[in-house]
Amino acid sequence: MERDIRTQLLSLAEPEYQKFAASLIPNISNVMGVRLPAVRKIAKQIAAGDWRTYLNTAKDEYFEEVMLQGMVIGHVQAELDELLTLIAAFVPKIDNWSVCDSFCAGLKYTKVHTEAMWNFIQPYLKSEKEYDIRFGVVMLLNFYLEQPYIHQVLPLLDQIKHEAYYVKMAVAWAISIAYVKQPEATMPYLRHNTIDDFTYNKALQKITESYRVTPEDKKVIRSMKRKVNKQTIAPKETSS
Repeated sequence: MERDIRTQLLSLAEPEYQKFAASLIPNISNVMGVRLPAVRKIAKQIAAGDWRTYLNTAKDEYFEEVMLQGMVIGHVQAELDELLTLIAAFVPKIDNWSVCDSFCAGLKYTKVHTEAMWNFIQPYLKSEKEYDIRFGVVMLLNFYLEQPYIHQVLPLLDQIKHEAYYVKMAVAWAISIAYVKQPEATMPYLRHNTIDDFTYNKALQKITESYRVTPEDKKVIRSMKRKVNKQTIAPKETSS
């Protein structure tokens, strides 16, 4: 099965798109160049068939092969215990922001198993691994920025002190979405927090880039920017 799937993926690869996609993910070098809608279509087909055999034999050589596994896990029908086992087995394969973010967005059954999934992701937020933490943070921003979780999410974000670029950007992204969705709950946190200056200012920047924030509110947010020594934090070429 896996050989047939790899052949199918390679047949869909586009050289020009490969260059573009690879440029967006600087820390990996195994991109075929298959557009994600095409990968998602294959994932749905696999999820409707013998997906257990596929996941047990799937290879991880190419970016799209790992992405495909994550998408399949998001589409399968199974009991919660099996779903959690599948997720736990997949998370260590994440080595870039794209697979992480697509995987999290696809786990829509989190909306059905909200409390169980909340408990499941807590250890990832305390991990020392870059993409474990990003997985936890992106799950929070996708599924837990409404009441009653918002007041628990913000303190959790504040406790994350990992120095990896893709962790900082995920935390900034989560804080910005929290403000867009729950401004009254999030503003006190923006005024009183312990996150580093880079992450804080990135969160403010992302808030001001949202079309859902009024010009008046954007003016207030801009006035809250911290003045810091000019510093650039770039993506790492290899995952931590």
